[in-house]
Amino acid sequence: MTLDFEELDYQPTPLGDISLRRRAEPRLDNRILYEVKLGEEFLMSSLFTEAEEQLAHLALARLSDKNLTVVVGGLGLGYTAAAALEHSAVSSLLVIDVMAPVIDWHRRGLVPMGATLTSDPRCRLIEADFFAVATDPEKGFNDRDTGLPVDAVLLDIDHSPERWLNPGNGDFYTVSGLGSIAAKLRPGGIFGLWSDDPADERFMALLGSVFHSTSAHEVAFENPYTNAESTNTVYLAHTADD
Repeated sequence: MTLDFEELDYQPTPLGDISLRRRAEPRLDNRILYEVKLGEEFLMSSLFTEAEEQLAHLALARLSDKNLTVVVGGLGLGYTAAAALEHSAVSSLLVIDVMAPVIDWHRRGLVPMGATLTSDPRCRLIEADFFAVATDPEKGFNDRDTGLPVDAVLLDIDHSPERWLNPGNGDFYTVSGLGSIAAKLRPGGIFGLWSDDPADERFMALLGSVFHSTSAHEVAFENPYTNAESTNTVYLAHTADD
């Protein structure tokens, strides 16, 4: 007998009620999917993870050093963080999420990537506002808060640079906000950003005004609901080597 639907958790948060559910998808031979909703809005699904994983792979493939320190903003279902841990060069991974229930899902093993993240000694999950930490000039962006620069910051929280999960996040997508990230990266470090929207020329120009070099990558994946290909965007921005 196939379980059609189960709500695994439902919790209030400052951004609204968040829920985790597991269901069988009959259009995919009853494949089990994990989905997250905030209020009535779908935030993420374990069916569509290609771009979240590529956020880590595309960014870290551009760093040749070993013993990399990496920060992931936004835990979600954990696919970006798990992809980062696939890179043996990563020695330290700090994952920041503002929602305590999301971190709890991983620690309780309610989501597929939970055991992967919580059992890896390189990885730490902390509850905090990524944007507050990122833009605080007095706070380091290191996994032990030493103030030392990190090698990569990978961000997957908002729908896009112009569509925010929380209206207060908009201040980050400015010269000042992005400059705060650049200041916390080592020379030659990389900032990566996931977006649900096509590449935006205005945002590329904004990145270019802060970082040494930038690029936008279209990540395509099959969408069984539309019987067509869908795309997300991964933005990458490097600090100067010197």
